[in-house]
Amino acid sequence: MHDLLPASAVSPLRQRLIDDMSLRRFSHETQRNYIRDVGRLATFLGRRPDTATAQDLRRFQVEQREAGVPVPTLNAIVSALRFFFTHTLDRPDLARQLVRLAYPRTLPVVLSRDEVTRLLDATTCLKHQAALSVAYGAGLRVAEVAALKVIDIDSARMLIRVERGKGGRYRNALLPADLLTLLRQWWKVGRQQGVMQRDGWLFPGQHPMKPISTRHLHRIVVEAARAADIAKRVGPHTLRHSFATHLLEDGIDIRVIQVLLGHAKLENTAFYTKVATRTVRTVTSPLDKLGLFKTGEIAPG
Repeated sequence: MHDLLPASAVSPLRQRLIDDMSLRRFSHETQRNYIRDVGRLATFLGRRPDTATAQDLRRFQVEQREAGVPVPTLNAIVSALRFFFTHTLDRPDLARQLVRLAYPRTLPVVLSRDEVTRLLDATTCLKHQAALSVAYGAGLRVAEVAALKVIDIDSARMLIRVERGKGGRYRNALLPADLLTLLRQWWKVGRQQGVMQRDGWLFPGQHPMKPISTRHLHRIVVEAARAADIAKRVGPHTLRHSFATHLLEDGIDIRVIQVLLGHAKLENTAFYTKVATRTVRTVTSPLDKLGLFKTGEIAPG
């Protein structure tokens, strides 16, 4: 069997990769994806991935592209393999052979404030409403919502501590007063149901000792959107997109939004300017200031 494929007997190479990722506080989901993508290379080679040559990597990328693998997926594979060759194998020369592909980013789906209200009202229980309200009210990623613990809610400073955001980075997220009220209601109900512990998960899964899954959160959003008669294709990340866009439309500085979202690059936050329609509508065109075409002053042709 390939070195990174068996989960039952962890090989030294697989363990080194896991240790390198754990050292950098990569999320469980990121670790799982990186192991899967390195395993994809092992399957292609038919041998251990640490024996790959520059020509092997070139053939692998060509084969993946010809097989119709989407560009975002290809780039995710490149990120995993670059990490593997740079940090686990100390072969940055091979990492440089891996090419990221440019592709046009599609505009994110954003809900109106009315649609957000309808979606949250359409949830079937307090736990679901609270989880989706965190995604929108604090702008968290779905994995960040799932990983929250009760102790991450800092009501004294009105902050949510995000311990393992993207890339393993820590940050403080916004804790709106209304969201705190909702979370306190959920805490009371969760305690009555026997699923909430002071040192436990904020949103327990079916087993109280495990957090709610990101897949379950996605299903909750989809079902709530359907119940709210929202035709747009939505997921948990749609609430994060809406959070950022609505802040931008309210005039919040883009660098503040960057910090709240946990973006490493400002260009990722600036992308929301393309969907902030209220911001566009507030701009006065220089043509209007010329005063050439006032109502009733143009003779019919």
